[in-house]
Amino acid sequence: MSAAAPASANSPSRVLFASLIGTTIEFFDFYIYATAAVLVFPKLFFLSADPASATLQSLATFALAFFARPVGSAVFGHFGDRVGRKATLVAALLTMGLSTVAIGLLPTHQSIGIAAPILLALCRFGQGLGLGGEWGGAVLLATENAPPGKRAWYGMFPQLGAPIGFFLSTGIFLLLTDTMGDEAFFAWGWRVPFLASAVLVFVGLWVRLRISETPAFQRAIDHHERVRLPMLEVLVKHPGALVAGTFAALATFVLFYLMTVFALSWGTSQLGYSREQFLQLQLGGVLCFAATIPLSAMFADRRGRRLAMILSTLAILLFGIFFAPLFATGSAWGTLLFLGLGLGIMGLTYGPLGTILAEMFPTPVRYTGASLAFNLAGIFGASLAPYIATWLAGRYGLAYVGYYLAAAAALTLIALLAVREDRSAV
Repeated sequence: MSAAAPASANSPSRVLFASLIGTTIEFFDFYIYATAAVLVFPKLFFLSADPASATLQSLATFALAFFARPVGSAVFGHFGDRVGRKATLVAALLTMGLSTVAIGLLPTHQSIGIAAPILLALCRFGQGLGLGGEWGGAVLLATENAPPGKRAWYGMFPQLGAPIGFFLSTGIFLLLTDTMGDEAFFAWGWRVPFLASAVLVFVGLWVRLRISETPAFQRAIDHHERVRLPMLEVLVKHPGALVAGTFAALATFVLFYLMTVFALSWGTSQLGYSREQFLQLQLGGVLCFAATIPLSAMFADRRGRRLAMILSTLAILLFGIFFAPLFATGSAWGTLLFLGLGLGIMGLTYGPLGTILAEMFPTPVRYTGASLAFNLAGIFGASLAPYIATWLAGRYGLAYVGYYLAAAAALTLIALLAVREDRSAV
């Protein structure tokens, strides 16, 4: 990223809030699906004599969005690099929001049979399309408006949307389960979070329509630097950055979805926790997630994004080795420690991730390149992580879930060692 970009016309508070509110909404939408995929959809959309089979079918639709996300990266990235960051961010938010509200209106298997899971899968695909375009644009909105020496700090604000969105989604499910019985919850209560998303989307649109284009992209327009086909440019001229960026984000995705979706499923099905108990423990863990994101961003601005990512990846590898004994302590305090430690490490790796991916690509293809790397990592690291972990734990034991995480961390470490950092930005 060039330091010669013109000064931003946006106030820092408006930029940071616009990047934060969008990813908060997007991740809220994404996580309410993740929670429902474990607690609700196996009972209402995937009827099976075997509850484990129904859960695996539900988790398969959860994975579908991750395969849609690179498509969203290509589509929204093209317009983000051709038309502008602002308009594309608005379109991505609408795509995600409308798909989420539609899920809240779907009839169940009991009403329309096999059409119910098919429609659910289509809506899930729409969620993936929207998130595929949202994350990269939000990171660029922040980092391309950042003053010198604060790029990682600005870049961590959209990352904070992940724990905030998770906290809101888990909190609303807890509130619903505390205020209504199972019959009402499964009859209509589960729909409330999906329909309530519409209010958040309106807030996000209002904020984003009031921002100006980023100075780096405006400079690219003024200097006629835009390319006709950003996706082709990334694949032909920047394949090394794309591969390195994808694997640099791999362990981050595996860790997060093991700590959220798999942990919730295993804790409620095998460790004897009720859904209310485990969701409360996860809320405690996500506070550690939110707390370590700014800490890692400050370190990354002072010592470098690459070093921050390497150290946090080593922590993920060690956590994977001790995954099983930490998770299977048999006590609520032990489980809280497990969740706090795992999600705290998640914050350390997630804080600088958006900035380091954005710095790997030049301005004319940055939206496409950073989004594609992030979302390809989602396919390899997150889409099948709950499914693979459930299969490994059931067949070989919980320790193999930890070995799976450690292997992902080793691949990420190799990729990070190959990354060349933009030292002028540190």
